[in-house]
Amino acid sequence: MIKDLQHQFTHNKSTYPDQLNLRLHRALSWLQKSQETQDDLDMQFISLWISFNAIYAKEMSERSPDRTNFLEFLNLICRLDLKDSIYQIIWQKFPQSIRVMLDNRYVFQPFWDYHNGKISEVAWLEDFDKSNKKAYQALADKDTHAILIVVFDRLYTLRNQIVHGGATYNSRVNRKQLQDGCQILLAIIPAIIQIILDNPAHSLGKPFYPVVE
Repeated sequence: MIKDLQHQFTHNKSTYPDQLNLRLHRALSWLQKSQETQDDLDMQFISLWISFNAIYAKEMSERSPDRTNFLEFLNLICRLDLKDSIYQIIWQKFPQSIRVMLDNRYVFQPFWDYHNGKISEVAWLEDFDKSNKKAYQALADKDTHAILIVVFDRLYTLRNQIVHGGATYNSRVNRKQLQDGCQILLAIIPAIIQIILDNPAHSLGKPFYPVVE
């Protein structure tokens, strides 16, 4: 799959905008790196998230923080996914992994807000119940966009935990969520890149860190 994406990109990049080429080049390089770190879940997850970040990231502000940017990007991807590739991944490959992730409190940010004294135990439990009810309703309705948002919201919590030093390297306590996260990202990120390759006219904007000679 990755080789096919790289071939399509190399073959057609002369027809793509320079800003899009830079995003795709970076994303594909980190996606390839994730294949080389299969025996290291921490590094594989980080590589996969950097690949995802390379595609959507733009300048952040108080009005448009990083989480808002990626949620808007996922909305765009779902609109452009005319072949229903994301739909097939979610409903045919990973329905059980997604259900397991939904029930995992360790990737639900309000759980950590409670342990950091920001909210009460009752508040996080109510949020968890409410969020999962909405998610399971979306699963029942096969609402791809809604489930994709929930999954990436949970993965974003895992991402923050790892990159902000909130987890020990190769820790046994987070193996399950990392395994599920890597499997889901390994399927969804190539699909996202394929959707972008199929829609090169749609601008993703200027990368926040352009190449400067």
